[in-house]
Amino acid sequence: MKRTICQFALAIMMATSPALAQAPRPQHPLGTLREQAKLQQEWLKDRLESVLPHLMREYGVDMWVLAMREYNEDPVFRGLVAPESFAARRRTIYMFYDRGPEQGVERIALGGSSQGGLYEAVRGTKTTPDGRQQELWGREQWDLFADMVRERDPNVIAVNISETHAFADGLTAGEWAQMQDALGPDLVSRVVHAEGLAVDYLYVRVPGMLPTYRRMQEIVWEIIATAFSSDVIAPGETTTEDVVWWMRQRINDLGFGTWFQPSVDLQRRGGGPDEQPQVIQRGDVLHCDIGITALGLNTDTQHMGYVLRLGETDAPQGLKDALAVGNRLQDIVMQEMRAGRSGNEVLHSALAGMRDAGIDGSVYSHPVGDHGHGSGPLIGLWDRQEGVPGRGDVLVRPNTWFSIELQATAPVAEWDDQNVRMALEEDAEVTAEGTMRWIKGRQTEFHLVR
Repeated sequence: MKRTICQFALAIMMATSPALAQAPRPQHPLGTLREQAKLQQEWLKDRLESVLPHLMREYGVDMWVLAMREYNEDPVFRGLVAPESFAARRRTIYMFYDRGPEQGVERIALGGSSQGGLYEAVRGTKTTPDGRQQELWGREQWDLFADMVRERDPNVIAVNISETHAFADGLTAGEWAQMQDALGPDLVSRVVHAEGLAVDYLYVRVPGMLPTYRRMQEIVWEIIATAFSSDVIAPGETTTEDVVWWMRQRINDLGFGTWFQPSVDLQRRGGGPDEQPQVIQRGDVLHCDIGITALGLNTDTQHMGYVLRLGETDAPQGLKDALAVGNRLQDIVMQEMRAGRSGNEVLHSALAGMRDAGIDGSVYSHPVGDHGHGSGPLIGLWDRQEGVPGRGDVLVRPNTWFSIELQATAPVAEWDDQNVRMALEEDAEVTAEGTMRWIKGRQTEFHLVR
């Protein structure tokens, strides 16, 4: 009887409360968290079993060591652990030892978990004077680590120390000092700073990620299409900041995160007011920059919109021509991106092609994936069009993703030849064959606010 009364009461509440009766069901565009975690675990297994051994042998590394403490994790940490792991445990030392092509790479988590059975979890313990079991701590853990290294006797030991690449500089000064002390001079003499190993491990994608990433792109396009429409924008009332927060809320409502605050800005015939945020008016050209985060992956997209004037059914031809110039610059960059070329080589040849085509623009593309501004070669920065030493010298590799980010500026006749900037960004992949293709596509028409 008690249960029946509770059920009856709940039915009355739902019937009399619009908030309860009309509450939308949760949306899971990429599946439930549990389903997503299963997929992420498959990707992790593929990375550890295929990508990692190949890279260790390419760089001539016998053992790769990553040591970190809780909440001060190495940048590579997220690419090494199961989706249920949010931080290192106390001190965790990951050891990867290449036993050769037949036996494969041994994976050890000293102080951490097995990450769903993908590592051998080692937690040394000792018995206290009163008979309790106690996990090794401090110097004791480092001594166990050193014993395990000596047992395997690697010729080349790689650690993550780099003056150039943040992704390869995860070994803190404190951990490095204790590691050296534990290893001793002989083993320390075998240590190298294999920057490329850390950079490329995060840089290279596994094929199973692509369908999910393509769906993420589709969702971003859907968000932008709604944001740059009359569903969100009322000309003369809605501000650029209103649209930004609508995007943030929509991302959150879909169960995603974002790695940066979206932005919305505008250009106006004759120029616009300097104050921020700006009220969107008819005839404005809109621009947004937005990225979402899901399943450990990140997107990065920039699109253009136009607010129709009364009586207009499309953007002025001059604006459409300017967008086409931006598309032409995208073509040039995509044509110059080939596996085996450095980011700086791609930049220089793309800018040469841009100048030959008579385009006023700039190129500042970058890898994307585990991070929004991902590990791998930079292809320019907005303020470094001459190239980026070090970070731009990394090679383009097959099975990688890039945000093709750039801008082209062109005069628009309908705006009295005022220059209008088309800032575009779309995610693309370097295929296994080393060719380029858009992951979802690219914007060739304005989003229209009616």
